[in-house]
Amino acid sequence: MKISFHKVELKKRFPLAISRGVRSHSENIFIRYENEGIVGWGEAAPGDTEGASTPEAVQSALEQFISSGIDKVSIRDLYNRAREEKVPPCAYVGLDIALWDWKAKKAGLPLYQLLGFSKPSIPTSVTIGINPPEVVKERVPLLLEGTTVKSLKIKLGSPEGIEADKMMFEQVVESTKNYDVKLRVDANGGWDVSAAKHMMQWLADRKVDYIEQPLKEGEEGALKELYANRPLPIYVDESCRFSQNIPDFAAHVDGVNMKLMKCGGITEALGIIATARAFGLKTMIGCMSESSIAIAAAAALTGGIDHIDLDSHYNLAPDPAVGAPMIEGVTLPADIPGHGAELKKDFYA
Repeated sequence: MKISFHKVELKKRFPLAISRGVRSHSENIFIRYENEGIVGWGEAAPGDTEGASTPEAVQSALEQFISSGIDKVSIRDLYNRAREEKVPPCAYVGLDIALWDWKAKKAGLPLYQLLGFSKPSIPTSVTIGINPPEVVKERVPLLLEGTTVKSLKIKLGSPEGIEADKMMFEQVVESTKNYDVKLRVDANGGWDVSAAKHMMQWLADRKVDYIEQPLKEGEEGALKELYANRPLPIYVDESCRFSQNIPDFAAHVDGVNMKLMKCGGITEALGIIATARAFGLKTMIGCMSESSIAIAAAAALTGGIDHIDLDSHYNLAPDPAVGAPMIEGVTLPADIPGHGAELKKDFYA
């Protein structure tokens, strides 16, 4: 067994602004796991709210975990051990993805088949961050022209308040009128209850599909007030990190958004899907600042998920990996053994 780590800077084509700040680049750790002549690839994106804010912290956490021994231990048992040892999920995810990629390659199956899902078929949303209307007017054609994009996710929750949100959204509506795209909204916890109630009705009147994370993480108790007589389906994102969180708010949301970087990988994502289904909830999968490797791993789950937001690699200049192209609006992993993605040799050889 041989494991190597490769730090790569991911530069964004367009900086992404959300309610909590702006990000123009990230430094991710890529994990190359080789055993029995088979190579599995994983990726970890550091996160301030995920327990490891730098690539150095990610690599250190993984090296310490691996030093205790991982050979001949099941993927599930390794994940459970990582949770017990409080390994940051945004670090452990890199190893979890690499192990699943390796396991699928050894089995000679695409990862989605190994996991028991159908081939991905639901189009992904493409995200536009918080911007003034004049930027939106320029940005929308750049995101949509000549593509097969089927839907836009608009980030709202502007620090400047709901009037700024409305001005931005109205420009999105105007700029997309010649494109056949659906509109979804993610507030990233940028509203209080009063603003959320007002904006949900305002957005419903403009035919938005759903609202994601209207309230801050930690304010889940207030979801009950929003859920009653809601004009839009409510999904939670930051509020749902692990499957064990779901029972706390299941009665007051319509669905949950999982991210591999939040939950620690495919292993726990499977648990989130199962728990959400048990409570009759819809599912969504999103991403952070990730390349095609983490995106392809997430895409392997999408045959069993209702809404898809796997688009961060389309906003990279360049994507250091290959393996998760958009085909007719769908983020589609390559139909080969494993998750189908790998780091380009220029970035690690």
